[in-house]
Amino acid sequence: MSEYLLEMSGICKSFAGVHALDHVDFKVRPGKVMCLAGENGCGKSTLVKIISGVYTKDEGEVTFEGKKISKITPAEATQLGIQVIYQDLSIFPNLTVMENLAINSEITAGKKLVNKKRWEATAKEALSKIGYNIDLHARMGELSVADKQLVAICRALLFNAKLIIMDEPTTALTKKEVEALFKTVRQLRDSGIAIMFISHKTEEIFEISDDVCIMRNGQNVYSGPTAELTREKYTYYLTGRNLEPDYFVPKNISEEPILKVENLTLKDKRCKNVSFELKKGEILGVTGLLGSGRTELALALFGLEKIESGRIELKGKEVKISSPMAAQKAKIGYVPEDRLTEGLCLQQPIADNITLASLKRLSNSLSIIRKKDIIADANIWKEKFAIKTDDVRKFASTLSGGNQQKIVLSKWLSNDLDVLILNGPTVGVDVGAKQDIHHLVHELANEGLAVIMISDDLPEVVVNCNRAIVMKDGLIVGEMTSEDLTEENILEIIR
Repeated sequence: MSEYLLEMSGICKSFAGVHALDHVDFKVRPGKVMCLAGENGCGKSTLVKIISGVYTKDEGEVTFEGKKISKITPAEATQLGIQVIYQDLSIFPNLTVMENLAINSEITAGKKLVNKKRWEATAKEALSKIGYNIDLHARMGELSVADKQLVAICRALLFNAKLIIMDEPTTALTKKEVEALFKTVRQLRDSGIAIMFISHKTEEIFEISDDVCIMRNGQNVYSGPTAELTREKYTYYLTGRNLEPDYFVPKNISEEPILKVENLTLKDKRCKNVSFELKKGEILGVTGLLGSGRTELALALFGLEKIESGRIELKGKEVKISSPMAAQKAKIGYVPEDRLTEGLCLQQPIADNITLASLKRLSNSLSIIRKKDIIADANIWKEKFAIKTDDVRKFASTLSGGNQQKIVLSKWLSNDLDVLILNGPTVGVDVGAKQDIHHLVHELANEGLAVIMISDDLPEVVVNCNRAIVMKDGLIVGEMTSEDLTEENILEIIR
């Protein structure tokens, strides 16, 4: 009998003549964590959809538990013991924990009447699989992302899961929540369940995985034990290039601050007496744990949080920023942490997304905008930021995470900004695109832009910022310059 639970060999899949998968070989061992890694667009999602029965392969062989599978549906994949936990977790936010846990089992069993006792028994059975305790009557929409994640895992275990596929499960989790999730993953692994873990985060892959499969351009370029892979080799296989840390070297920092914040306090006190200065040509890091006040500070500076007291100066003059329109008028731009729901109109053309904040500039005296002007302006930014698309009239949803982030940057930079606030600038972005975005931000700062980079990714702060402030419980609890800006020093303050 084979040592592998799942074996895929020579898998091919094309869409409109374009190879998404080109003779891919992929194997997963039972009771092991297999990390599937690769930059956006490399074919990871297509491979997962073939495993789970959403897509049908064009060529190749799939074997599960030693039996060849020619074609399966998602329902048949579930019956085999294959469960996929997608990034959106596929939950019903308006239903309770109990209802979310039981509903799939009820539908599968063909039940037509609701029996609350049976639903409760099903939910308790699911939670007991990993020893997880939570109020069964809590609404899913009110839970933290970490709790939603664990509920999704418990639901998967109800169907006698043998292979659980987790798609970017740590994207919105804090460090403590990631540790709790990894504890659960190891518990599942030790019980004999195979875990297929998809992630962009290098440190996580080396911490949690037993095996790694790295894909690039629809092909797998490395498959083997994680222990045989160095971080340098991992990055090279992932991107096809050797990436060295690109530390920010400021060239033209102004003498006088362009932005001065004095004793800024929010109405709900999530930021209290926050004071700092920012000069042109600087990249100022703002870091801290989730709930430290770092995001609230960004929202306040962009007019999305109500300021109770304090003073904001721009170019030596006090300004009142009570709305995003006021922030835009003050030449402040904001790139949100969640680009998909807050930064982009995914089902609109790339060109419309790039020019969304520049419509006044592109309008004539009669407030009429010509489509060809929008296309021309968008093409300028497409070339400037090397956005990978052959046509800016395509929807933003067709692009990778890194290219989508470049669209959000373009949207604000086309407005001739003085201050750019970046909140989690590379969340959900692969290694190569991450460095490209960092390099781009360095160039913008050295051209005279003042940048605030908010991030809990400590290496990102250390590499990209010439100064950083650390926040905790709404207060600034530390400040450091490039000489003492290290991960160790930041952690010492945060703790």
